[in-house]
Amino acid sequence: MKPVITFLACLICIQLFACNTNNEMASSSNESSNTASMKLKIIIGSNTFTATLYNNTTAASFKEKLPLTINMSELNGNEKYFDLPNNLPSNATNPGTIHAGDVMLYGSNTLVIFYKDFSTSYNYTRIARIDTPSGLATALGSGNITVKFE
Repeated sequence: MKPVITFLACLICIQLFACNTNNEMASSSNESSNTASMKLKIIIGSNTFTATLYNNTTAASFKEKLPLTINMSELNGNEKYFDLPNNLPSNATNPGTIHAGDVMLYGSNTLVIFYKDFSTSYNYTRIARIDTPSGLATALGSGNITVKFE
């Protein structure tokens, strides 16, 4: 009788393990597709950058406006900005430090791409972060520039 109970207990354990493994695979698959939907392509001249959107209402509202081609203006030697025609929802906080590659909203309608690191006392709402910002400052240059968001 003990061998039969041991055999059945082993079968139950194997079944539970098999079900758990399948659930983990399904979860990984869902996470991959969610991550892909959070990506943003930023085209500046012949340069293409990939950014990851933050999981907030501002980023979601911005994504609904894509594709978007805008002429961004230079400001302070560290950022490009554009005043959007419509307000986006915002939840501004002070980030303390701005990093090259930050894409943020100032106020409720000013889209900003930062291309240098610096400390700030201003409040912004995060939209996205450029995954690999190397070359961003060179691509943006020192004057106004056309930028495409997809």
